[in-house]
Amino acid sequence: MKTCCVRLCRLVWLSVCACWCLGLVALAQETNPGMYLSKEPPRGKFATLPPRLRYDVAPPQAALATWNGSFTYHNHKYNYNMVGTAPSSNATTTIPIYIIPLKIVITSTTGTKVKFDPKHMLPNGNTVTQNTVLSPIFDSTTTYTQGGVDVGTTQYIDAYQRANFWGTVQTNANYHLLLGGPTVLAEQTLAPPVSRGTTGSPLGFKVGLVDINWFDAHVQKLISKFTQIQPNSLPIFLTYDVYLTEFGSCCIGGYHSSEGSVAAPQAYAQFSYIDRVGQFAQDVSALSHEVGEWADDPLVVTVNGNDTPCGALENGDPLEGNVNYGGFPYVLNGFTYNLQDLVTLPYFGAPPATSLNGSFTFQGERLTVCQNGS
Repeated sequence: MKTCCVRLCRLVWLSVCACWCLGLVALAQETNPGMYLSKEPPRGKFATLPPRLRYDVAPPQAALATWNGSFTYHNHKYNYNMVGTAPSSNATTTIPIYIIPLKIVITSTTGTKVKFDPKHMLPNGNTVTQNTVLSPIFDSTTTYTQGGVDVGTTQYIDAYQRANFWGTVQTNANYHLLLGGPTVLAEQTLAPPVSRGTTGSPLGFKVGLVDINWFDAHVQKLISKFTQIQPNSLPIFLTYDVYLTEFGSCCIGGYHSSEGSVAAPQAYAQFSYIDRVGQFAQDVSALSHEVGEWADDPLVVTVNGNDTPCGALENGDPLEGNVNYGGFPYVLNGFTYNLQDLVTLPYFGAPPATSLNGSFTFQGERLTVCQNGS
């Protein structure tokens, strides 16, 4: 019996090693030197970057509309800061949204250039950018019936937030958090150096791979370039078939952060539109993840709280490892979009009466407090 177990363990170990090595081979086939240092097998994931805030920047006149709340868990009070107005206000808040399409140009060591452009035409006749704008993230014609309750005909994140605070919203039906526009700004081009950008097939299909810290530094410069972007708005950077990497580790489908004045930080987000059905960050699933997290943790700071028993108040991360990466299908204009489920405040320790039917996720998954971390 012992010999059989040893043989079985060796087979399992060899199988795992083979899968990991195949992943590295797929990367190495097209990788630029110095791009990959991590031995971690590639997997789909999201990220946050610490805010880059300064005291020497004059605060702008228009700060992001946010509100503060709190809950008590195990005799400890946790504070949070979210976008919009309190659900008890019975008011609607609309946040201007700017989409900045980014064409990524990867140059190999031999000088060959590969472009990943959101102007790419999809099979349904829309460009990647157009398909994003037409998605349920911004469209308000989908009716969301969760747990047998109609929470509204509205945008996806608004429907989620209404369900998140249904204990209050059911008697304050005019409460909404809406995304205005969006306004699509002029496409920009980023061309990372060979040490910061490459192509590869870490998840089985060819994508661009760009270092997140190099990328983020250039994104912040672009925010300054567009004067219409102010802290009362959310700029969203759209990439197509590109994953970000961090310290050689792949594959990041999106992130959010803030920069600028300490008094009025500028929130911003990035997501990649992957046009492979069933793959990580397919269509606007990464966008639903990042905008959902921005709504409940907009500035990635702890000045007003947003620390929970699980850690940071990131409502998308606990479900990214689910089947279909936590995505649920919604058909709109003949196209099937995948929108990620998001955990509600009771998941982080708030009273169950806070959310619709005491649910721990928008789609009603049964979880316990902090079951999947933050």
